[in-house]
Amino acid sequence: MFERPASGSRAILVQLDFGEGATAERMSEAALLIASAGAEVVATVAARRRAPDPALFAGRGKVAEIATLIRSSGADVVIFNHELSPGQQRNLERELECRVVDRNTLILDIFALRAKSHEGKLQVELAQLEHLSTRLVRGWTHLERQKGGIGLRGPGEKQLETDRRLLGQRVKLLRSRLKTHEKQRKVRRRARERREVGSVSLVGYTNAGKSTLFNAITKAGSYAADQLFATLDTTSRRVFLGEAGHVVLSDTVGFIRDLPHQLVAAFHATLEETASADLLIHVVDSASDDRQAQIAAVNAVLEEIGAGSIPQLMVWNKIDLTHAEPGVERDDCGTIRRVFLSARSGLGLDSLRQALSERALARPGRGQSDPDHVTTALSADAG
Repeated sequence: MFERPASGSRAILVQLDFGEGATAERMSEAALLIASAGAEVVATVAARRRAPDPALFAGRGKVAEIATLIRSSGADVVIFNHELSPGQQRNLERELECRVVDRNTLILDIFALRAKSHEGKLQVELAQLEHLSTRLVRGWTHLERQKGGIGLRGPGEKQLETDRRLLGQRVKLLRSRLKTHEKQRKVRRRARERREVGSVSLVGYTNAGKSTLFNAITKAGSYAADQLFATLDTTSRRVFLGEAGHVVLSDTVGFIRDLPHQLVAAFHATLEETASADLLIHVVDSASDDRQAQIAAVNAVLEEIGAGSIPQLMVWNKIDLTHAEPGVERDDCGTIRRVFLSARSGLGLDSLRQALSERALARPGRGQSDPDHVTTALSADAG
């Protein structure tokens, strides 16, 4: 039986194409995920298949190719940019004699690295335990049932039941603590509603530039870096918009395609801040060739958390890389359709504030119509 090492920093990246397309973009995104986790990609493997192999996911021939790469590159971990079943992961590790990690585990590891607040750490631990619980039975297949023979009676099943019970108790405790945080957040939201303060949330694909925009508008000094999932913990600041009064702007965790369901469930309390917002500023990396798929991935998560019907202000980010000019674009009715600016240099931020002011003044109760969307484009550092 292969003994898994405690860590691994030299990775082989495996990306299979099952007909989804955008293989190069998916490979590039996975490489960024691996770098964000502190590992180095020493080799890549790509292939096309009609469907995953039930036992080895990639098929026996491709697994043999990966095994050869492991020996020649000195890799100590193989990372599949896909979700593997517990059985597939176990079979691959047995064949490759190397640690195997799937996309979900990789993202969970990055979240564990990034979580700073107490609530964020609780959310990540809950997601990790729920992910582990799906693999517990497969991990203890030799203890699944009582068998005859010396050393194979009784205790095996008790061990499995003990692990399940301990996991269940910890998950229950974490959910209880997160419920307390959720109640506190609801109290704060009700206080804002009584003061009639509008709520605006920044949403978007990870590394699209949300935190840089947040810092440019609020001067908050939040952590912003050219990394995937640089921001995990929600940060909120009041922003003064002149005649329109104040709004509360929140910077939230970035989304990603195929976001693990455990993360969506664990971060549901935090994402409720997004679901209760009056307006979503949807930040898009306009320099990415895969931006339309990224927009679709973000909208899919918004639907999942109940925020799909909230009006969006589309923010096309990083126009400095596309050579777009700062400015304002309005439709025939005078409504702002696009605002081009650079959060890094500050050019055009006044135009964005103007767009937010118009949107705030048009809130229900102020006697004006409620526009569905305002499209904004800006340039910012990744964040």
